[in-house]
Amino acid sequence: MLNKVPQITLFFWIIKILATTVGETAADFLNTQLNFGLTNTTYVMGALLLVVLVFQFRARTYVPALYWLAVVLLSIVGTLITDNLVDNFKVPLQTTSLVFGVALAVTFAQWYASEKTLSIHSIFTAKREAFYWLAILFTFALGTAAGDLAAETLSLGYLISALVFACVIGAIVAAHRFGLNSVLAFWAAYILTRPLGASLGDYLSQPTDLGGLSLGTIGTSALFLLIILGLVIFLSLTRRDVDVVTAPAVAVQTPANRSAVIWQTVVFVAVFAIVTGAGVSWRSSQLATQAAATRSTSAPLGDLSAFRQIAQDTLVLVQANNLPQAKTRISDLESAWDDSQARLKPMNPDKWSALDGIIDTVLKTLRAPQPDAAACSTVLQSLIAMLNALDPQSSAGV
Repeated sequence: MLNKVPQITLFFWIIKILATTVGETAADFLNTQLNFGLTNTTYVMGALLLVVLVFQFRARTYVPALYWLAVVLLSIVGTLITDNLVDNFKVPLQTTSLVFGVALAVTFAQWYASEKTLSIHSIFTAKREAFYWLAILFTFALGTAAGDLAAETLSLGYLISALVFACVIGAIVAAHRFGLNSVLAFWAAYILTRPLGASLGDYLSQPTDLGGLSLGTIGTSALFLLIILGLVIFLSLTRRDVDVVTAPAVAVQTPANRSAVIWQTVVFVAVFAIVTGAGVSWRSSQLATQAAATRSTSAPLGDLSAFRQIAQDTLVLVQANNLPQAKTRISDLESAWDDSQARLKPMNPDKWSALDGIIDTVLKTLRAPQPDAAACSTVLQSLIAMLNALDPQSSAGV
């Protein structure tokens, strides 16, 4: 069996970042625009992924179209797994990031203990390929959680988050130039391209009033899928990314080399964890200070007029029996609410949780397979009433 994965070229990284962006935007499109819902979307895309992986495992060599289709689907499924935990089960992004980080570390540890290498130039057996795809899935789930944590919970915004992750990847590339192990550098960069792609996808697709470029999930997904398709066709014809290494040519690590790699990995992970933990702690403290400065008894969550405007717009659409457009508008509320969590929740956690609960009810009612206009109108009116009660000053002119 020849190596089942491509060479690491510029084309590889371009398609990888585009695929991660598609994972973010396509998951949002299927969930909200097509009204599949998180659960149904996860079932459908999960089943499709399993079918593609069956063909991928049956292949005897690297097939560009099959390989990258599996990567795109893994990106979508990884995003959906994280979204299900956060949205349906209310698991905090900090927790999901930690859980998937541990799961990925365990996968790498088991892979290395079994095969004595994590090199992607040695994916010659079904066992190694199984470890490889499992690791890829966890990188996508972890990257989604980390990207949302930076952009939403830490309130950095999509563009700043993308720039931060791009800078960290640049630092890893520089470290590799100065001796960082190539396998360690590859997997570190691979993990971080996921939150980079997720932040980039949100930046391109989200409305301008939420910090995006307002290209929409349909436009962003279609554009990037076309670019991926073009690059995959090019690679299929030119075979520029075929890894010609075969099993007998793989060098065996000496004990000294293996020890050096382990120490590099330990030091890298420790430094990364310390820097990341310090950054998250500093930003959280900064947000808590800002929340305390703006807290008031009359408006425990501050100015809620932006949320009220979206809810009122949606109510007008529902009353006009324009439910498809109402679903689109209510997605703006979901995005705005998620983006404001880091700022609003510390002001009054109890009030925030109560409002979060009714917003969830509104989203589920409007996104039901066959939404009822009367029920949608009722829950929207309840939401507007709560917003008015929590922020009476800005609602006085309504």
